[in-house]
Formats: sequence, C-alpha cells, structure tokens
Amino acid sequence: MMLSKPHLFSLSTQYIQARQQYSNTHPTTVPSSATAMILSFKKFARASLILSARHVLISAFVTQRSFVSSTTAHMTATTAAADCAAPSTINFEEHSKSYNDLLERLREITHLNHASAVLNYDRQVFMPQSDRPQSSRGKQLAVLATIAHQKSTDPIIGQLIEEATADLTELLKTSPADDEALLTAKRILELEKDAYTKSTCIPNELAARKASLEASANHAWVKARQSNDFASFAPALKDCFDTAAEIASLQRGDNTDASLYSQMLDQFEMGMASSRIDELFNQVQSTLVPFIANIRASDDAPSLDALSGKFNIDAQKKACQKIVTAIGFDEGHGRIDVSVHPFTMSLSGADVRITSRFSDDEWYQGLMGTIHEGGHAMYEQNLGDTELSIDSALSMGVHESQSLFWERHIGKSKAFYEWAQPILVEAFNTDDNKFEYSAEELYAAVNAVDFNNLIRVEADELTYPLHVILRYNIERDVVAGKLDVADIPARWNADMKSLLDIDVPDDTKGCLQDIHWSCLAIGYFPTYLLGSMMAAQLAHYCKVAIPDMDDKIKAGEFDEIRNWLTKRVHTHGKRYKSLDDLLLAEVGEELNPQYFLDYLKEKYVPLYKVE
Repeated sequence: MMLSKPHLFSLSTQYIQARQQYSNTHPTTVPSSATAMILSFKKFARASLILSARHVLISAFVTQRSFVSSTTAHMTATTAAADCAAPSTINFEEHSKSYNDLLERLREITHLNHASAVLNYDRQVFMPQSDRPQSSRGKQLAVLATIAHQKSTDPIIGQLIEEATADLTELLKTSPADDEALLTAKRILELEKDAYTKSTCIPNELAARKASLEASANHAWVKARQSNDFASFAPALKDCFDTAAEIASLQRGDNTDASLYSQMLDQFEMGMASSRIDELFNQVQSTLVPFIANIRASDDAPSLDALSGKFNIDAQKKACQKIVTAIGFDEGHGRIDVSVHPFTMSLSGADVRITSRFSDDEWYQGLMGTIHEGGHAMYEQNLGDTELSIDSALSMGVHESQSLFWERHIGKSKAFYEWAQPILVEAFNTDDNKFEYSAEELYAAVNAVDFNNLIRVEADELTYPLHVILRYNIERDVVAGKLDVADIPARWNADMKSLLDIDVPDDTKGCLQDIHWSCLAIGYFPTYLLGSMMAAQLAHYCKVAIPDMDDKIKAGEFDEIRNWLTKRVHTHGKRYKSLDDLLLAEVGEELNPQYFLDYLKEKYVPLYKVE
C-alpha cells in the first residue's frame, strides 16, 4: 500500500530471494480464506518486507505517518466524521501558514512514496526476476525511501505541527466547536504528531539494528524451514521478539498502563488493546471448537468435482475481469495484472492496481484471489483525495474486512453463483472439459472444509480463525514472558491438537510456516480474524439497509452494496480512532463476533446436514 494511504518504502533483495525460496515449497497454492494483503514499506528499516505464505505482505501500517497510540483504545469516535460535523465556513490553511507549510511537506512525502510504489509494482509484475535487475531496483527504491524517511523525520515537521496546533487552538476559541474543517485539521494534527513522535523516538542505532536483524532473521527462518530445524532459528527469533519489545517500549513512553503487546498491536490495529482482542477471540474459540468437531463428524461432505479439470488461463482472466469490474473495481483508475502472488497496490488514489494468479487445473483460487484483491482496491479507490494520512485506511483489520466482505459474503454466497454460473460455464465448458455444474454445486464445492489442513494460508473460512487464535496466543504469551521462544514448537503442536484435532508432523508444517515473526511483524496475525468478524457484521447491516441484497447479487447489481460500504467505511479514512469507533458510529455497535459465528453456522449447518 501507499502513502496517504500508507507510506511505501524500499524493498530488500534479501526478501525477494526469501520469497522465491519460500515459493518453491508452495508452488501452486493460493488459499481461499485470506487471499491477499496490501503492500507497503517500513519507515525505519527501509527494506523490511513482510511476506505471507501465499503472497507478498509488506507491513502497511508500521510505515504510516498516521499511527494513533494504544492509549486511544475505545476512545469516542472523532466528531470529524462527515455525518457528525457541521458544514465548514473556515479555511484553516488561510489562518495558519505553519499548517499550510506542513501539508505541503506531507504531500511531497506522499508523492515520493507513490513514485516508490510505481517502481515496486513494476518490480513485482513486469521486471525480469533475475538477481541483477532486482538488485538494481532495490537500490533505486532504497534511495527514494531514504529521502522520504529523512523528510518525514525532519525537525521542521515537528516544529510545524506544534505551531499549527497552537494556531488551531487559538482559532477554536472564536469558532464553532463542530466546524468540519477545523475538526478535520485537528485530527490531521493528532495523527501527524503521533506518527512524528513514534518515528523520532527510535535511535538511529536501534533502527539500523532492526533493519539488520530483519535481514538476518529472515535468512535464518528460510534455512530453518527448509531443514525443519527450529532450534537453529530460535536465537534469531528471540532477538526479533526482544527488539520488537524494545521498540514498543520506546513508542509507549510513560504510558505503562498499556501492555507492550498492545503497543505492538497498535502498529497494525490502532486503538485495539490485547484485552479487547482476548474478549473477542475467546468467544470465537469457545464456539468454533465444538462446532467444527460436529461438522467434522458429518457424513455429508460436499463434492469437490466442480473445482478440478482443465481451465484455459486466458478464459480465466477474462471471466475474472468481467466479475471484478461488475462488483465495482474501476479499471479507469487501476488495472489488473498477473503476478506470482496476488496483491493490491495504490500508486495514487487515482491508480490502484491488483494482481492475481491462475492455474490451468483449477479455477476457484484465481477467481477468489481476484475478488479479494478487488475488495482491497475498492477501499483504496474510494478513500478521500487529500493525499494525507487522514485519508488512508484505518487499520489492517478494516482493510481485510473489505476484501473478505466481497470474497466471502458476496463471492462465496449462493446468490453470487446464481449470477456467476453462466459466466463460468461460458468460460470453462469446452469439448475437452465439460463444465456444466449448477449454481448449487458450485456453491457447495467452494465452501467445503478441509479438516486435516495444517497450513494457515490454505485453511477454509471455518477453520481459519483457530489458526489465527493459535498464533495470537503464542506471540502474546512470549511478549508477556509467559512462554519461552524455545518452547514455541511444543506449545504450537499442543494447541493444534486441542483446537483443531490435528497432529503436527514437523515444525516446517507447524511453527516455521509463517514469515511474520522473522520480520518483527508481531501483532499482525490478529488483524486477519478481526477483518473476518468485521466483514460479517458489515454484511449483516448491509442486508438490513438493502433488504433485497440477495436478489441484487443474483441479478449482478452491485452498485448499491458498494455505495453502502463507501458511505459507511471507505470515505472516513482515519477520521475514527479505531475499528470499534468506526462500527459504533456507522452501524450502532462495536465489533461483535456473534455476527461472524452466526454466518458460519447458517452456512455450514445445512451444507454438512448437521443439527
């Protein structure tokens, strides 16, 4: 992702190589339950790519200039939201030269990072993948990232923030308290002050040590994974946890009421303390463990025949393009390409691009990858156009909710296949490959559960939450000092057995499968499940607002659904201070996992014919 939607920073060729090595062990898998992530780059490391098991993941929200610290958890949503604020008659930029100068500098950083995004998209999609051109592109990205980092941490930024804040305080004494422009300016200054403070509180020595560790730990992880040797990775992993804790401690400052892990979470899910996530995840776990066991015992599993065969790649591309543009991806302000790992990247608010990948022996993963990335992209395409961090995505959980809304609540629904079935039959039914499945058969096949799957990124939507909870519990306990790094494999294996009744054969298929910890992305995992829950809650309220939503999906009419999401989520950017605040203001309640649990039960009880 982005700046102004967040900052892009440089790419390390070490991570490119690591991704290639990792891909060799997962040559064709594109999982259905978490099909994408958004791209961005870390400010301090300048080269700290975070990669998921099936597509590139770069830590979008570590790099943003727009963090709000964990102390804002559960704060009341800002009244700057469009529906709450009074129309403005004041232009604060005319009243404060410092504010005007600050915005000019921030937008300059935005443009630098959008230039980096152009180079990175070309690297991912079009460039030769051999070492020499990749190394050269890495150097180009590093130069831009260094310039952007220097500009974003320039002391003049801090000075302008303080001067503009003083100007605003003075103006508010004689202005309406609910003036929209002034409330927006106040929120911009809050975001930028917090980001500047977090950027400048990290000593250069620590920033350099972190960057070096990310490279060495990632290399150690790749080797350990290939040789199934956790012990060789454990020292580097301990350094990763210790260094992340050191950084979180500095960013937390004197606010010791917030746990270190809550501070780490705040990089990715601002305003969401670990105590709140404990509450949410406990409800999901206590419900899903017995429910999955009940589904597993069913003798009525759906047929998977519709998913396999021979499927022309060009036909898949055309079908996916037709479907993703129908649901609302705007090709006039973006494009669709093919890459090894699906991703979404914003080169500016007017140019948001997505990629997917395709296999000629199955069609479903390419379609779901395209829809998932389309959901991410539609969020980016409908954010505000200020080119400031206030008009960037609120959090990784919110971003994931947008992709999962479209992937699961549209693209895995019965209504969707009533509309899409003729498109798929036209694309895939040939003399050499009979594809004459009904909408009901397609729906059943794409929603089947794999009860023996060990790998998070290959998990279905029913079992996926427990994979996330397992990782969340482990990293939280390590940070709290309740679990030693050396004991992670035993804890992992025990939790897989208790949560999913799966025996883990080795660490490569267990605790070494994810790259996140080796890149210090501690606190990232829970955002996947938060996004799943938010998507279900939004789908519920969308159906309340649009009672004939299923009929519209069957007819291929998606505009009203997309417009509802834009009004309730997209246009607000970071005007709210947390995912909970956004939901409370826009649908009337904070994140409630019951909608997600009800959605799963309503789908899988009839699908597997259980009580």
